[in-house]
Amino acid sequence: MSVHDLADYPWDAVVPFRELAARHPDGIVDLSVGSPVDPTPEVVRRALAEATDAHAYPQTVGSVALREAIVDWYARRRGVADLTTDNVLPTIGSKEFVALLPTLLGLGPGDVVVHPRVAYPTYEVGARVAGASPMPADDPSDWPEGTKLIWINTPGNPDGRTWTVAELSAAVARARELGAVLASDECYAELGWDGAWASQPVPSVLDPRVTGGSRAGLLSVYSLSKQSNLAGYRAAFVAGCSRIVAGLLTARKHLGLMPPAPVQHAMAVALADDAHVAAQKELYRERRDLLRPAVEAAGFRIDGSEAGLYLWATEGRDAWDTLRSLAELGILVGPGPFYGTSAAQHVRLSLTAPTERVAAAARRLHDAAR
Repeated sequence: MSVHDLADYPWDAVVPFRELAARHPDGIVDLSVGSPVDPTPEVVRRALAEATDAHAYPQTVGSVALREAIVDWYARRRGVADLTTDNVLPTIGSKEFVALLPTLLGLGPGDVVVHPRVAYPTYEVGARVAGASPMPADDPSDWPEGTKLIWINTPGNPDGRTWTVAELSAAVARARELGAVLASDECYAELGWDGAWASQPVPSVLDPRVTGGSRAGLLSVYSLSKQSNLAGYRAAFVAGCSRIVAGLLTARKHLGLMPPAPVQHAMAVALADDAHVAAQKELYRERRDLLRPAVEAAGFRIDGSEAGLYLWATEGRDAWDTLRSLAELGILVGPGPFYGTSAAQHVRLSLTAPTERVAAAARRLHDAAR
């Protein structure tokens, strides 16, 4: 498939609703795109500044300090204590990795790439760029023969779905039956809200309770964009099967896919500091506690959303009609159809707006419900 055959970038369709929302007397409240608005932590900015004398090419494999920080982070925050630096690799943000993984694995025509039914669209785009066939399916029993790559997303974007240890174990077993790589996109793992996830990260596909003692065929993908407000740094990494990681490293060396050295240093510092992550989570919790009751009072049902950065909401009608109604209140949200054909009546509300703006949205929703 040629990149010229890709559909138009979907967010262009939201522009008229943005313009409508911007006409509200009190201004727009933009809850559409999950781009961080809070400052990058001072400890990370200071680390970046310290590393700006970066005259030599950075290492594609990542600095020793960064790889050790990733290994330590998995042990401390995800309960994965048996990784070595051969199991990890930094990436230039997670989106490029999601988009390129089918290509880097050598997939093409006749190969199936499974992704969630309600999903971040880049899973499908990456399959199509490689010439493979994307297939939306959630239940491992529906994953067909010929599947070479399976994407799961826990916590999910946009729906906040989390996979339990038992569900992850079943997914691993089915992937191994198929001989497929199982890649788990886990970049919202620190943002759990309900039940057990209120006090601990959600399980990783690399959790020893999941792997059965072997990481073969398994990859965990993580980003610092949300937990550390590093979206502008393009700071992410992959961990898992050392054989796959080694192959990805070779391909990425040839392609020149290497995070800048100052970013690698800043990542290592960010991964070692849990305090700023906890503080950021509390900001998102405050916004969520303002927004969720207001959305429900306005007649919406919240589905999933037990973890992650979004509220996944429906009022039981076409998402584009909901988008317009909310835009008339000066609130811009993301349309569910961007995330799959089964999401035609849902909208996504992001927690990445300043608290004052989230409070304004909550007031408008409460007023509209009266």
